[in-house]
Amino acid sequence: MAKRIGRKRAQLPDCYYEGYLEKTWGKDLTPQKFWACLCGNSLFFFNEKRDIDYVDKLVLTELISVADDGTPVSNTHSTRFVVHMKSGSYRFTASNSEARELWKGFIHSVAELSVPSSLILLPGQIHMLECTIQKEVERLASLTSTDVTDHAPSPTSSQSDMPACFYEVPRLEAELLLEREANRGNLLLRPGRIEKSFAITTRLDLGGSVFKHYRVYSSPAGFYIDVDTPVYADTLQELVNILVERTEGHLTPLIVEGQYDKNISFISSDNENGERTQQSLQTFALTPLTRRQDEKTRALEAEPDPVREEHPSFADKKVGREHAIRDSSAASLSLTGHKKAPCPAPRRSLPSQTPTNNPGNPRRPSNVEAQMKFPLPAISELKLKLGQKLKIDLT
Repeated sequence: MAKRIGRKRAQLPDCYYEGYLEKTWGKDLTPQKFWACLCGNSLFFFNEKRDIDYVDKLVLTELISVADDGTPVSNTHSTRFVVHMKSGSYRFTASNSEARELWKGFIHSVAELSVPSSLILLPGQIHMLECTIQKEVERLASLTSTDVTDHAPSPTSSQSDMPACFYEVPRLEAELLLEREANRGNLLLRPGRIEKSFAITTRLDLGGSVFKHYRVYSSPAGFYIDVDTPVYADTLQELVNILVERTEGHLTPLIVEGQYDKNISFISSDNENGERTQQSLQTFALTPLTRRQDEKTRALEAEPDPVREEHPSFADKKVGREHAIRDSSAASLSLTGHKKAPCPAPRRSLPSQTPTNNPGNPRRPSNVEAQMKFPLPAISELKLKLGQKLKIDLT
């Protein structure tokens, strides 16, 4: 029998009991000798004791009973026992009668989590079975917590953790989907019937559609397909890739991509006859929207800048006014060395409220303009009087 390519012996659960067993199954009465290891609740069979890869496996979750084989066979009657499963019966031959009783006790203990009372065992052997049950209970508890947190994402979890060929459909809808999309692929992943499990559905074309369904379980090391020779992988995507590679591309993941329309359409009604038709938004011209946007942009560009003083021309005018004020202040020094008050800058004349075409209504001069028009002789007389007064006071 060819060696299985998968997890190594070091990756298997803790080994509770091991030894040589001869195995026969079904109608084939030819015994095959293996090195058997009871790891967790499964029997793993190796061709040799030192082999790393196991060649067969028997899961004991569906155990019905384990008992002595009543079939009279010379030289092996005292060492044979039968493991009755829901899928069939397996006959084993141990190396001696004591090993047979231990095999029966360990198999019953890990499958039923109880020490069998019908076996004749020593107190030390019974203690070994009790320790094995405690370890198995702890292993199952840790396995359940690991499945919930890390290795068993529920079908309703984030779709980013799922392969592209995952579809949340039941068994029948999965078959219909593969039948309808036969040209896109023939393999898909879906939720399993058992909680926190998955299933793989495939479609084979053999003179018609032949559908196969495989259950996928999670384990502390990842995921595996529950078949006679389990297929292990760290992730669901890797599990799908392994199936594609080992079948040389005959199994192809079903990937259905949604189609997107290129035009916006809507339903309109005719006001005259009430007929409803589908209209496309592409028939409407988008030029008016573009023109309105251009006009808005030009209006914003034409709006004057509120900070006008920052413009270079205004800055130059401001500097010129400051120089003019300094020059006028320097010229206002009198002969006595006293500085006269600077003359205010002339105001800009406001626009006349009187129309220019009405000469009969002249503009009335302001008080400032009247003072500026004071006659020069009167100013000389005032200076003369002021000088005479100063002389009188000095004498």
